[in-house]
Formats: sequence, C-alpha cells, structure tokens
Amino acid sequence: MPTPFILMLRARRGPDQWVAREEYDVLPSVPVSEFTDPYGNVCQRLIAQPGPFALFCSAEVMVPDQIAQAPGAPFIEIQHLPTEALSYLLPSRYCESDRLYALASDITWNCLPGYDQVAAVEHWLRTNIRYEPGTSPVPVSAIEVRQRSSGVCRDLSHLGIALCRALSIPARLVVGYLHQLEPMDMHAWFEAYVGGQWYTFDATQSGRKGGYVAVGYGRDAADVAIYNQYGPPVFPIEHYVTVEELQR
Repeated sequence: MPTPFILMLRARRGPDQWVAREEYDVLPSVPVSEFTDPYGNVCQRLIAQPGPFALFCSAEVMVPDQIAQAPGAPFIEIQHLPTEALSYLLPSRYCESDRLYALASDITWNCLPGYDQVAAVEHWLRTNIRYEPGTSPVPVSAIEVRQRSSGVCRDLSHLGIALCRALSIPARLVVGYLHQLEPMDMHAWFEAYVGGQWYTFDATQSGRKGGYVAVGYGRDAADVAIYNQYGPPVFPIEHYVTVEELQR
C-alpha cells in the first residue's frame, strides 16, 4: 500500500557550513514537497508507492578543519539567552535532565561555569560510558544510558545533553556525517550554548578534528530522525553512507 514519508536528508546551511552543491533523487519519481520544521531543519514529504523505492542524496559541503574550542567561555544567564535557545533547556523525551542534577554537579564541581563544565561532561562520558557502534537500534534515554554504561553515538549524546541541561546550559542533538568515522554511518553529537554561541562536543571521538556535516538539530532523537514512515512497517533493504574529503 502507499506509504507516507517525512525525510530529513539535506545538509543544513549556516555560518560554518556552506553547501556548494547537492543532488536529491527519488526513484521511481513521485511528487515531493518541502518544509522547514520548528528547528530550522529542511524536511521533505512524499508518498512511496508499492514496490522498490530508492533515495539518493549527495552534497559537497565546506566545513571547518577543526572544531572550535573556547576554554573559559562563560555560562550565559537564562535572562540573557536568545529566545531560540530556551527550548533546549527543558527535559525532553530522551533527555531527562530533571533527574540528573546531582550527577551533573558531581562531574563539574570544580569547573568554571560554562564551556569548562561541558568539556568536563564530555570527558566524563568518554571515560565512563563505552561507545559501542551498532548496539542500539532504537533511541535510548539518558537515564537508560547511565544505567547501561554503554551506547551508540546518539545515546552518549543524549546523556551529555541531559547533563548540560541539568546545569541550565542549553544543549541540542545534531545528526549528520563525520569524515573518517569508523565504522562509517550516520553520526550524532551534541552542541552546547556557552559564551554566546553553540560549540560542538563529541564523546565518541578523540581530539578536535573537523569534518562534521550537520543535517538536523533538535531536542533529542525524536526531533531528528532522517526518515519517519507511517503505516505498516517498511524496513530498508540497503543503507549506504560514504564521506570523502575533496581537494580544491
């Protein structure tokens, strides 16, 4: 039977991410409409007909070679936050920040408020939660990740976001791609708002290399699925991701 889809596959445009070229093909061709969701993500709506159905999406995107760092960047008091950051302070479906204040305080007790607190959260995740790609096919909440002490990139990000929000630091989930990710697949990380801007944090990777390509931002995984399918379940036969560095 025909199956409605909402997709999120186009790379975001922003100050640190320039989309120089992109292609988007739907086979067989069906009508597609596009809209922007409340978080600024570009989404596509279509109805797939019965039978084989394929999506192809590619882009050339210019991103920084290194992740920006700002040790000492200050905590922004709530009354001075931009309005669009306020929703990222609240507990959400997979980020139960209202239940993690004690842990967040223990992790950051000797840190300057702001960037240094988030850096301490990232370090704690890297040393206390095992990163195990491919082990969690469905989203797992921050509390569950803490109990399991392991998870995929999305799961570690959920816990990092919840710990930041427990400290009244806005934090959001990002999904997209990462150059040289092993094993290669879609990737998730989180951003925190300190010092007047968003900074990237990723407990699954060492160092501060760049190569991150953002596709979607949201409160947690419920907001940034690359596709939502409605009706009887439809399962992908094949899913292939590749990221290459282009020399210019």
